[in-house]
Amino acid sequence: MHPGVGAVGRRARQRLALGVLTQYRMATTEQMHRVIAPEVRIEQTRRRLARLRAEGLVDRITLPQAGRIRVWFPTPYGVQLASEWPEMRGRRPSRAVSDPTAVRLKAGHTLTVTETALVFLEDARRRGELCQPLDWISEVHHPIGSGEAVIPDALMYYRRGPSDGANGSLLRAFVEVDRATMGPERLAAKLTSYERLYHYVPAVPGRRPTLQEPGLEEWRRRYPLFPRVLFVLDGTGPAGVENRISALRAGAGLLAPSRFLNDVPVLAAPLADLLHHGPSAPVWRPVHDPGQRVPWTWRGNQQA
Repeated sequence: MHPGVGAVGRRARQRLALGVLTQYRMATTEQMHRVIAPEVRIEQTRRRLARLRAEGLVDRITLPQAGRIRVWFPTPYGVQLASEWPEMRGRRPSRAVSDPTAVRLKAGHTLTVTETALVFLEDARRRGELCQPLDWISEVHHPIGSGEAVIPDALMYYRRGPSDGANGSLLRAFVEVDRATMGPERLAAKLTSYERLYHYVPAVPGRRPTLQEPGLEEWRRRYPLFPRVLFVLDGTGPAGVENRISALRAGAGLLAPSRFLNDVPVLAAPLADLLHHGPSAPVWRPVHDPGQRVPWTWRGNQQA
C-alpha cells in the first residue's frame, strides 16, 4: 500500500463521521460504527471519534442508563466546519444540538431517529441499493406560510436498483418518528401540515397567480415529485400502535377529497417490525386504508 493511502482513508472516515453527526444531530458509539465503518472493529470507530473530540470537533455525554452509553454530537466548531463542505451546503444545522443539556434532553427521540436511519441504510446495503449515510438529513425546513413550517424528523434519499448502475429510481421520503410522547390526535394533525405543504404556493410580490399562469408550489423548487411520508411508530405496544394508526386514518378522512392522498403515499409502521423484517418488507400500512400491508416503496396500485 502507498504510505499515503491509509492516511487519506482515515481522513475520509473522520470527515464522514463529522458529517454524519452534523446531519443526524447525535448517535451512540455503536450507531456511529454501524453507519460509517461496520466492516472494521468497533475499536477503530472509538479511536476515530476520540481524535475528532481531541480536535474540538465533537463531544460526548454519558447516559445514566445501564451500560453507560456514550452519545456523540458535534461542537459548534464542528458544525461550522462541516457546513462549509460542498456536500453540506444549504442545510441548516440545529443550533441546540451542540449543547450538552439539549443533547441529554433530546437523546431519546433523536437516537430513535438515528436508529431508523440505520434500518434503511443497512437494508440498502443488504439489497445492493444505494442509500449513503449523508442521504439522511434531519429537520429540513419547509415553509407553509404565515410564519409556519413543516419540519420532518428526516428527509431521506434512496436509489432503488443496483447501487453501481444508473438505471434505478430515486425515491424521497419525509420520515416522522413518533415515540408516543404526544397524543394520537396531535400525531394525526401532522397530515394536515403535509397537505398544506403540498398545496402551498408562496406569494410573489407584485404578481397574482392566474388560470393561465398558476403559481408554483414551494415544494416543486426542491423535488420533482412530492416525497412520500413515512410514520415510524415506537414507544408503545401493539394496542398503542393500533390507536395511533386509527388516529392517522381518521386524520386522513378529514382531508378527503384531496389530491394529496391520491398523489402521495402516506404509510405507517412500527419500528419493531422494521427492525425485525426490514423496511422493504410489507409491514407498512397506508393511512387511508390500514388494512393493507405494503413495502415502503408502494405507490397506490403499483410499486415505484
